[in-house]
Amino acid sequence: MKVGILGNGIAGLTAAISLAKKGNEVYLVGDTIKKTNSYLAQAGVAFPILDGDSIRKHVLDTINAGRYLNDEETVWSVISKSSEAYDFLLSLGLEFEGNEIEGGHSFPRIFTIKNETGKHITKLLYMRVKELGVHFIKGLAESIAIKNKKCYGVFLDGELLKFDATVLATGGYTALFKYTAGSPLNLGTLIGDTVMKGALVRDLEFVQFHPTGFIGKNGIKLISEAVRGAGAKLINSDGERFINELEPRDVVARAIYMQTQEGKEVYLDATDIEDFKSRFPQIYAFLKQENIDPERDMIPISPIAHYSIGGLSVDAYYRTSIENLYAIGEAADNGFHGANRLASNSLLECIVSGLEVSRTIFRERPKLREDTELVNNAQELGDVEGVKEILWKHAGIIRSGEKLKEGIKKLKNIEADKRIKCLAEGILKSALWREESRGVHYRADFPSTREEFKTPSFWRC
Repeated sequence: MKVGILGNGIAGLTAAISLAKKGNEVYLVGDTIKKTNSYLAQAGVAFPILDGDSIRKHVLDTINAGRYLNDEETVWSVISKSSEAYDFLLSLGLEFEGNEIEGGHSFPRIFTIKNETGKHITKLLYMRVKELGVHFIKGLAESIAIKNKKCYGVFLDGELLKFDATVLATGGYTALFKYTAGSPLNLGTLIGDTVMKGALVRDLEFVQFHPTGFIGKNGIKLISEAVRGAGAKLINSDGERFINELEPRDVVARAIYMQTQEGKEVYLDATDIEDFKSRFPQIYAFLKQENIDPERDMIPISPIAHYSIGGLSVDAYYRTSIENLYAIGEAADNGFHGANRLASNSLLECIVSGLEVSRTIFRERPKLREDTELVNNAQELGDVEGVKEILWKHAGIIRSGEKLKEGIKKLKNIEADKRIKCLAEGILKSALWREESRGVHYRADFPSTREEFKTPSFWRC
């Protein structure tokens, strides 16, 4: 069986290892691993395996953070596989160095490696993939080869690469927002591509903004939530602490945003953290390059787009609504995160979904038997910056019906890749439809949670 995996972050690499071990011919299509969100992930992986913790506690924390919009069966399914995911990493030779607590968790279950956990896991998985003889195809897929709601592979450099099964593991769409510390490749182009070819997407309005972004001369970076877990405090320019730093991310991000709307600057005070340099070497290094010493100086911060909860709608086995097309990691959505992702659940989901999709493909054994005429609909990106500006201003941390409608009108006049515009339209219209505030989606004109909207949203162009 010939399997193509698009994306070489933790989800894609995990799937490649598992599928290769089952004897499949695996092709991994992607750029360097350093351009993935997985590689940039700082904090760690949530595993409920220590004494005093439990799967049930982790499930309840996840559902509480997700504001009860989660698919409970999916939450139990993913978290119950956490010990398998942990054993999988250890079997490859990974060694965690410690565990932390993060916002929304009731127990210190975040397993970390020098606050560069994603980097270490991604590098290790990449080495194991190479050892297993997986075929690497350098480049970014231009479009998905779909006809009559069946996937045949992908187009790369104008050439059709046929696969019996195609796995989308390209990450989410946070790069569609003006300010993000994630990979600039995460425009969601292939998600939009599949939607325009009949796929269903889910919960596009739920975009998580990380509370503590750092916008500096050398670009946009992330100050991990683990820094707050270690005791850092959020202080405004009046010297006031205005929020419990370990509230879920949506609460903290909005509180910071409201301070800035009042004309106040917001800082992270990490001066009481001992051994900051050794505990958070990556963060320490980029702050020093910006002439900030976190052991002495206050760190100016601002919320930034960080994680797209929505994605291609998949079932419990990571099958999309397109035959022979699967989606995993941040590209997919099966209700695990609900309306707000619990910190460090994303890397857990990447590993679990990578292992699970390999079982699905191995069990179903899809096989392409017919030849068909397929069209490559790759386009020039066009004015993507215009799209980013619209989403940041009209579908940002605090939204309103008026602003969303204005954003939809503006989007029509942008000359950009139709697939990106389709996805951006879905974000705006899904946010307009959800006339309530829940999790990361906050409507100033509907500030309360409403029972009639306790349901996922679905979108087709």
